Amino acid sequence: MSRTTLDVANKVAIITGGSRGIGRDTVLRLAARGVRTIFTFKSNQAEADSVVALTTEAGAPGIALELDTGVASSFDGFVARVREALGTMGVDRFDFLVNNAGISSTASFTEGTEDELDAQFAVHFKGVFLLSQKLLPLIRDGGRIVNISSGLARFSFPNRAVYGPMKAAVEALTRYMALELGPRRIAVNVVAPGAIATDFSGGIVRDNPQVNKAVADHTALGRAGLPQDVGPVIAALLSDEFGWVNAQRIEVAGGIQI
Repeated sequence: MSRTTLDVANKVAIITGGSRGIGRDTVLRLAARGVRTIFTFKSNQAEADSVVALTTEAGAPGIALELDTGVASSFDGFVARVREALGTMGVDRFDFLVNNAGISSTASFTEGTEDELDAQFAVHFKGVFLLSQKLLPLIRDGGRIVNISSGLARFSFPNRAVYGPMKAAVEALTRYMALELGPRRIAVNVVAPGAIATDFSGGIVRDNPQVNKAVADHTALGRAGLPQDVGPVIAALLSDEFGWVNAQRIEVAGGIQI
């Protein structure tokens, strides 16, 4: 699709967790469409720099900002840095927000601890809620927000009793965000990936042949997912063609556990 068709002139997206995995692919898909990005990374500056280089090569230079989305006290400072970054881009508002950053948990219900619950809540719900709230003054009316959930919010799997319910909470939050931001014409949707072969959760789906095969065996299309299966869907949801899609959960999982 052409940049004109997507109407991306001077569009800017903020993507949390954009230096690797699904977030990285989303940043690069948007750059290919001419959308500039401000993306966050938690600690690996080299990874972030490599993504910036690729966006620059694509003609839509990105800006990497360090952020731990589990530390809400840092959000005011982050918003200030976003304002500065937007200024360097020649704009004072951004158009798209993708709440992608996440951390893994392999805790079962019987073994889950208060510390693990707190850590998961801080990133997957509190972080999404408060960071989106803090950024609202900077997002344009008519903008888009995409939150990231998981197939584990729909189906159950061993040792995901903390992670799965947190993602289910994100799905409920998405509907409330869509309702309350409707007067500003801001559409809010949630994308739920299935098991994706990345370094998430220690790279278990990517690097463990037994786990990868088990996922493939329970997926209608016969394989585990890849970041490049999900990034294009997120990018598409931010395009004009999907402007009337709102408050929806879109599972991108190849038909897992159906």
